Amino acid sequence: MFRLLAFDTLGTLSTLGTQNFSMEISLLQWIGYLASIAIALSMTMSSILKFRWINLFGALTFSTYGFLIGAWPVGFLNAFIALVDIYYLNSIYSKKEVFEILEVRADNRYLIRFLQFHEDDIEKFFPGFAYRPEMNTVSFFVLRNMAVAGVFLAHRVQDHCLSVGLDFVLPEYRDFKNGKFIYLRLKDRFIDEGYKKVIAEGRSEKYSKYLIKLGFGKTFDGRFEKELVSVHPMGV
Repeated sequence: MFRLLAFDTLGTLSTLGTQNFSMEISLLQWIGYLASIAIALSMTMSSILKFRWINLFGALTFSTYGFLIGAWPVGFLNAFIALVDIYYLNSIYSKKEVFEILEVRADNRYLIRFLQFHEDDIEKFFPGFAYRPEMNTVSFFVLRNMAVAGVFLAHRVQDHCLSVGLDFVLPEYRDFKNGKFIYLRLKDRFIDEGYKKVIAEGRSEKYSKYLIKLGFGKTFDGRFEKELVSVHPMGV
């Protein structure tokens, strides 16, 4: 009788211990799954900046997972990968780049070929875009350390407004530096040419977010605009 009671009690304790162990294993598995998904997702990034950030998260998570399950090689290897990501991220953010523009004519053959080559990617950000060279007032490539990073096409409207037709950036340079260069560092150039305002159509969600981050405001008709010349109230 006593033996049966002792057996039952031990059996109950054993069951509870197994349940706790299962819960711990389940949590560890989810950490491993999360790390795997992050690493896989990072491999799909065309932007080197996004790749490094997501890969860093995945490596740190995998390193934690490895140490928790006692797999020291996994932990140390991914810790090393995380350090490599941090090193390159620091290099990216501290790197001094030389920005320049290369103005081209509307019928420039390289410009036309560039637009054709990147047609599918342009369509993602500017649905329905069709190049009309006769409309171009401003057309230039943005160069970063003499490498083509993007292209900017715009035309004059209402005498003092610059309407953006295309502000396309190559995937590996999508870190907003192109936009800051155009709308901040080239601001005085646009003003000298008689422009007081830049207007753009948010043709896609990603491009709309890009414009907002660069200081554009959304108007009642759904367009975006950015004042180049500060407007002060009368008497101020």
